[in-house]
Amino acid sequence: MSARTTVKRGRPKGPAEAEPRREELVVAAYRRIAEAGFEGLRTRDVAAEAGVNIATLHYYFPTKEALIRGVVGHAMARFRTTFATGARPGEQLAAQLRGVRRLAMQEPELFVVMGELALRSGRDPAIAPIFKETIDAWRSTLRTLVHHAQSEGFVDRRLDPDTVASLVIAALNGLFMVPVAKAGSERIDRALAQLESFLGLKRSTRRS
Repeated sequence: MSARTTVKRGRPKGPAEAEPRREELVVAAYRRIAEAGFEGLRTRDVAAEAGVNIATLHYYFPTKEALIRGVVGHAMARFRTTFATGARPGEQLAAQLRGVRRLAMQEPELFVVMGELALRSGRDPAIAPIFKETIDAWRSTLRTLVHHAQSEGFVDRRLDPDTVASLVIAALNGLFMVPVAKAGSERIDRALAQLESFLGLKRSTRRS
């Protein structure tokens, strides 16, 4: 008997059971978007993938927008793995760009999902604020990293932190729009490496 058929279909009995079930639904939705695009995201398919009924899905996610918010959170959690905690600002910035390069190679579906969400947010007023607040938060984090990296001499002080953060986000959004399989992993790697070089991160991190 598969693991999916053994999942209980009732409502959760407590917080310990609730969180894993919620995560299963989010991952199922994430996979559906990666495989079938946003247009292929149907809540009944997500429920079936997670081994629950539609009522259970609606218990955790009353609306499709709530489910999408969960998917965005899951995707951003993957990107947060690229941060190097405890490192100096310049090293953190370089580590994130290298981490994104690694994710592009190892988890191409992440870029597919982000691309689908970016496209959908451009024409769906319910999705647009979810995607925007996520990107804005990421830009703010990058801006702070660049500012601190400049203060320690890791990044050219003549560069405007907000502009640099926007440039990084724009570059990533461009990569989201082109599936990794079509763009070629080496091409994406070169593009991100050029971004590191532009910021002077390769030179600075070798000095540390």
